[in-house]
Amino acid sequence: MMVTRSLLRVKGEAMFADRIRILRSERNLTQAEVAREVELSPRGYQDLELGRKPKYDTLLRLADFFDVSVDWLMGRTQRREVWK
Repeated sequence: MMVTRSLLRVKGEAMFADRIRILRSERNLTQAEVAREVELSPRGYQDLELGRKPKYDTLLRLADFFDVSVDWLMGRTQRREVWK
């Protein structure tokens, strides 16, 4: 059971990285542009796209900036939209 939990955690982190990369590409933005908008260093944002786990406040800023749900960013749902 422990192996399964580890694999799920790794899969979720990879999904987050893939999703922010997709969102950035859809908007034709550079990593530096997104980093500036969400108050991260360019390297800090790059690390997220490479699979680093986001801090809670960073996760919220990214979801707000891209106008998607936190659950979608983290791979918990297929629904991108934020419930308002």
